[in-house]
Amino acid sequence: MSAAESEEIVNKRGKFSSPVWQFFGYYKSDRSQTNAVCKLCKTVVPAKSGNTTNLMYHLSRAHPLEHSRIQPTTSVAATPHKQQTTMERYSASVPYGKETKRYKDITEAVAYHIAKDMLPFSTVEKSGYKKLIHVLDPRYVLPGRKYFSKTAIPKLYVMCKESVQQEILSAKYFATTSDLWSSRTSEPYISLTIHFIDNEWGLKTRCLETAYFPEDHTGEVIAEGLKEALLSWGLIEDKMVCITTDSGANVVKATSLNNWTRLQCFGHRLHSAIGAAGKDKRVERAVGVCKKVVSSFSYSWKKKSALSKAQERLNLPKHQLVTESLTRWGSRQKMVARVLEQQKAITEVLSSDKNNRHLIPTWQDIDVLESMHAALTPLLEFTDSLSGESYVTVSYVKPVLHLFRSSLLKVNDGDTQLTKELKTKIMTYLDEKYADPDTDDLLDMATFVDPRFKGRYIRPGKVGAIQMRAVSEIMDEDQGQSQAGPSEGAADQGAEGGAVSGPPMPLGVKKQRKSLGSFFKKQCQDDDALPLTEKQKVESELERYLMCPDADSESNPLDWWRLHEHNFPRLSQLAKKYLCIPATSTPSERIFSTGGNIVTCTRAALDPEKVNQLVFLAQNLD
Repeated sequence: MSAAESEEIVNKRGKFSSPVWQFFGYYKSDRSQTNAVCKLCKTVVPAKSGNTTNLMYHLSRAHPLEHSRIQPTTSVAATPHKQQTTMERYSASVPYGKETKRYKDITEAVAYHIAKDMLPFSTVEKSGYKKLIHVLDPRYVLPGRKYFSKTAIPKLYVMCKESVQQEILSAKYFATTSDLWSSRTSEPYISLTIHFIDNEWGLKTRCLETAYFPEDHTGEVIAEGLKEALLSWGLIEDKMVCITTDSGANVVKATSLNNWTRLQCFGHRLHSAIGAAGKDKRVERAVGVCKKVVSSFSYSWKKKSALSKAQERLNLPKHQLVTESLTRWGSRQKMVARVLEQQKAITEVLSSDKNNRHLIPTWQDIDVLESMHAALTPLLEFTDSLSGESYVTVSYVKPVLHLFRSSLLKVNDGDTQLTKELKTKIMTYLDEKYADPDTDDLLDMATFVDPRFKGRYIRPGKVGAIQMRAVSEIMDEDQGQSQAGPSEGAADQGAEGGAVSGPPMPLGVKKQRKSLGSFFKKQCQDDDALPLTEKQKVESELERYLMCPDADSESNPLDWWRLHEHNFPRLSQLAKKYLCIPATSTPSERIFSTGGNIVTCTRAALDPEKVNQLVFLAQNLD
């Protein structure tokens, strides 16, 4: 082949998929016959319509090494793809039947997505969501919004409710929280949450009800509504250790009418204490100035822009001002702290505007704000820390009050007069509210069964009384169990009553001689077998618990009890009883937030029963 013909060769590997073409070029001869030219030896090989048989034969004869390299790949590539049958093509294009497992699984997943992420039912009818589902599985046909509203979500609610009911009915003790709120459409609801410790020493929280409550919110009506809610779940009031609520007079009266032990919400109490201490003309004026300053920046984008530039010039953090919310704990302290942080930038921006220069805080206002900041800022973190649901909080109340009294709210020589007054007023308010004997006993018991604290934060003169109460409660519980079934030591009563003859010696077996040590072993067993009363057993267990080293203050007390439950079988049940109590009513408050995310402006017509189902699912689905 001439050099001119070689230049006309064009590599057409892209046209043919077989790897053999990497060794050949492709061209057409003068007779319009398709040929190939070997790149290794320039030999022309016929390859009609791209057929590779002649090419493979040439490689095997002239270039065996190259032939061996592509032979395995060629054998696989040469295997023809299995063509789909008519039935397979038909099945791939036909939608899933509604009774198929695939269809049910996807539908249940979509219902879970709607409930857990609080999406409107109209989501399934939006074009973007439909396209997403079609791309994921073209054979799945998404049902309409009515199906999810009328069928899928109620079915999911029933399944989840049965699962929650099995959990709570297995709990030996439980605590609750409750509160009332109004939706965006001014419809009143009452919430109820339950808290308990399971058999694996995990602290569980479940939302039970977000019930429509259109009746008058009197103490009598609320008391009846709470009782009905417990009955609807099959819960026994005697197993409820405590209910945590805010300080609303109607709720307090309701718990009193039901003869329920009530714990006042620590967050509300601290918020009320700060509010009561702030009833001072100096404080009211300074806080009023703060509100006006924040308001002027909130409604003016020009001021916001100027504030950002001033922050950059003065090397201040680029933070937005914080607005006080009366229903949000600690928002006033955050507002004051942010105004003090941005004081220079605020003054610079307001000074350039003659219409707003009067809003600049005076030095007297700044002094008052700094005094407030010094007294109140250390208290902010405790409200958030005691609002958790996944860890024990009630046993912290006594230690926190002690910390306030001995450190954070203790009057120091370097404090301003206003700071001293604020600290004194707040501590006096808290001491007064937590002086109630029932509340004090409840908190003492919770602290006592926490292995981190035990009797450390109980008044010295009261430790003995708390120990006696613990013994009494354990014995009452044991007595209740003995009435329900046979006593724990009934099986061994015969052995303790006297000597019991053993089985007869088989014939032909030589009696073994007793060793000298066996006589002493018998004597020791007889000494240890002195019968102990149930009270003595409980007291002994309590003494051993108090002699154990305290657990680390940052450890989880439930983990400690999980490891030591077999050592303190009676006292561990008392720990389950008291450590499940929440220190604040935040669980009910969080239900309000969930309800607000569900009953939005575009979903204002939701039926109250549907609201209850959606809030329940959003809170309880794992």
